[in-house]
Amino acid sequence: MDSAYVTLSRQSGLMNEMRMVANNIANANTTGYRQQGVVFSEFIRDMPDNPSLSLTRAEVRNTSLQQGVLTETGGSFDFAIEGDGFFMVETPAGNRLTRAGSFSPNAEGDLVTMDGHRVLNSNGAPVFVPPDAAAIDVGSDGTLSVEGQLLGQLGVYTVADPQNLVREGRTYLRPAGQVDPVDEPVVVHRFLEGSNVNAIGQVTRMIEIQRAYELGQSFLDAEDERVRGALKALMR
Repeated sequence: MDSAYVTLSRQSGLMNEMRMVANNIANANTTGYRQQGVVFSEFIRDMPDNPSLSLTRAEVRNTSLQQGVLTETGGSFDFAIEGDGFFMVETPAGNRLTRAGSFSPNAEGDLVTMDGHRVLNSNGAPVFVPPDAAAIDVGSDGTLSVEGQLLGQLGVYTVADPQNLVREGRTYLRPAGQVDPVDEPVVVHRFLEGSNVNAIGQVTRMIEIQRAYELGQSFLDAEDERVRGALKALMR
């Protein structure tokens, strides 16, 4: 039955990857979405007095940090990061990172995300925008001002190991290690960064996964027939 176990482990990994690819395709037009993938690894079980058994696992997720396309929106509170870094937002579960820069002031004047989470500045404090501000000026480093009065600077942060980021929801990432402000951030005003999903590449990968899964299923069906035939022969 070893061959069946090996194939089943592969089928399970392919199903995990299929779900991830389908989610990427569904979010191909989601602002700030980062394409996600899985890492296949080998798990070897040592079996005394027998050859070792090698199984596959596909549980480790990786997130693509490739720059998405910046699109001009004209929105007064739309921001995009050019290069490395993430915006920091305050959520009930703790601070989270995001590349989705579609913000707006709430009733208290705090700059918030579409989900109502407050955006943090370079010092980790909420960004305040006066409710009566007609227009804001934004420097290339994310500095905000109204009629020459400095309001603060949008926080742009980086992490030591991006592969340790844990995805939460569609566009939020939970840092697993130290988070530091970017020394020289580049913030583009009135632009938003689109999803970095390669839709054509993901559809192609989906077809490859489907064919690989069907091949594995054919093998399992043939193995089942072989075992059934052996049992019938033994029972005669």
